[in-house]
Amino acid sequence: MKKNKKIIALIISVTLLTGCPSTNSKKNENNYVKDTNAFNILISQYANNIEEIWGPKEVLIAGPKDYVQYEDNLKTRVHINFVSGVITIETMAESPIENLKEAIVSTLLMSEPVDIIRHDKISQDLSQEPFLYNQVLDQEHQPIRWSGRANSFADYLLSNNIKTRWSGSYKITYVEIKLVPNHINQRARKFLPIVAEASNRYFIDERLILAIMEVESAFNPYAVSRTDALGLMQVQQHTAGRDIFKLQGKSGEPSRKFLLDPRNNVDIGTAYLSLLKTKYLAGINNPISLRYAVITSYNGGVGSVLRTFSNDRNEAINIINSMTPQQVYRKLVTSHVSQESRNYLIKVNRILDNK
Repeated sequence: MKKNKKIIALIISVTLLTGCPSTNSKKNENNYVKDTNAFNILISQYANNIEEIWGPKEVLIAGPKDYVQYEDNLKTRVHINFVSGVITIETMAESPIENLKEAIVSTLLMSEPVDIIRHDKISQDLSQEPFLYNQVLDQEHQPIRWSGRANSFADYLLSNNIKTRWSGSYKITYVEIKLVPNHINQRARKFLPIVAEASNRYFIDERLILAIMEVESAFNPYAVSRTDALGLMQVQQHTAGRDIFKLQGKSGEPSRKFLLDPRNNVDIGTAYLSLLKTKYLAGINNPISLRYAVITSYNGGVGSVLRTFSNDRNEAINIINSMTPQQVYRKLVTSHVSQESRNYLIKVNRILDNK
């Protein structure tokens, strides 16, 4: 198992939506730079602390599709890869079995996000279904809802699946747990009610909301990006968050805690899709062409989408209206200034075509 990649994002601190266009003042732009610089410093500090304990090739911090949490003074960690569907729980502690068992049980019963460093034992909230319920099956092929089954499964793993590896002179003891093959769909189901609510409120197709959630976070509600975009739809407080708060008659911008709540996150993200559709890209007549423009704008901003066709907004709209949807799509995936945004449209559209 290789751990030589550095996943650089953080599940604590400031919040900012990848690619959402900035419609704020120079002051807000300066705040964005200031917050981003502070965020980078914070990342560096944690990375240095982790490197001192785990070694230079073992820096692992949470990302949009990776949940990472440390405990035991950074000597034990949990990594959930929401794309590959593998949970890796590993430790460098002198008593690895005890540390691994506690981490396994707390992960299986986790009902809400834990900051990157966990200081206290997690007590199960009996009123809430564990986040990983139905995404992990135990040795009897049963979902894990309660502590008894979680402890039994932990004992089974530690008796049958425990492994060791070395990183330089560091011995690492670990277990791997595979999520069920349809784990992405299992996570998506958890959020269908709030997606339906947002869809009805803002008149945005449920399929589009779900496709964006899948591409942005693989339905990881704890997602944090390198630019500190947060949650299922990767919302940034200074751009999409501020725009929607203003539209809703609220002052300021949403907090990190607010945006890490799935209901709030989907509401803000969907409201932003509506804002793109009804205001920023108003005038595009064909609904399919408009959808392509909205998807690309969600990632790379409205300005770059329109400039793909013309530097003049009105002329860009007219050109789009003179083209077929297929021509608009081809133009965006071949001529948009950002390769990331080109790929983003391809990924989201591919999911929509398969729904």
